[in-house]
This record gives sequence, structure tokens and C-alpha cells, in this order.
Amino acid sequence: MKKRFLIINGPNLNLLGKREPEVYGDLTLSQIQEETSLKLANFDVEVDWFQSNIEGEIISRIGESLGEELDAVIINPAAYSHYSIGILDALKMVSCKVIEVHLTNTHKREDYRRTKLTAQGADIIMEGPGKDVYFLAIYSQLI
Repeated sequence: MKKRFLIINGPNLNLLGKREPEVYGDLTLSQIQEETSLKLANFDVEVDWFQSNIEGEIISRIGESLGEELDAVIINPAAYSHYSIGILDALKMVSCKVIEVHLTNTHKREDYRRTKLTAQGADIIMEGPGKDVYFLAIYSQLI
């Protein structure tokens, strides 16, 4: 039976590959999507990717997902993770598994990055493995 996943990426993740490559790596978000798809080729999965720099669009996409049959919503809220009550409230309405992911280990970075308000709406939090975090989040729901 096919498993369905929605992956939501927040602000500045469209700039991966250009933005602080020493921190985030040199792959673009499109390249990460392609690599993730290749790793998932032998699994019966469907993945819908969404990225926005606009908080309201992210909240709207979460709201739209309420009418979809999903196995998990995987979200990298990026900077919004530290303060977005709107995204948190939207995540709390999601009935399937919610997995919050971050490319980097935020506990090794600036103090303000350690506070993740949106994580209160997540069932699972994964951070630190870089580009593989999306694959690992999906794989965690397949095993």
C-alpha cells in the first residue's frame, strides 16, 4: 500500500547551495529532492514537496493537508520554528504523524536556534544529518 508524505520547507531553504554552504552543504533544495527520490525508488511512496518563504502560505498548505490522506507531514520550518505560533497551531490540527526536521544540529549553533516553538506540534523531531534528514524522516515511517 502506497504511503503518502507531504514535505514542507520554510524560509530561505530555496537558497540552499548558496546560503552558508559550510553549514548547510552545497546542494540545492532541488538536488536534495532528487537524491531523496532516488533513495526512495524501491519503496511504494508518494512525496509532495512544498517550499515557501511566506508564513501564511505554509499555514495554508498545512490547512490544505487536513483534507488529504497522508501518512506524515514532514516540516522544516527553518527560522519560523523559533517563533511561529501560527504554524504551531496549524500543526496541532494535523491528524497524521508530524515530523519536524532540521538539516543541522541546532544545539551546536546559536542559542536562539535551540528554541523550537513549532516542535510542540510535532510527534518526532530529527535534526543534524544534513541532506539525508528528509529520507530518514520518511524511512522512519516505513520500518
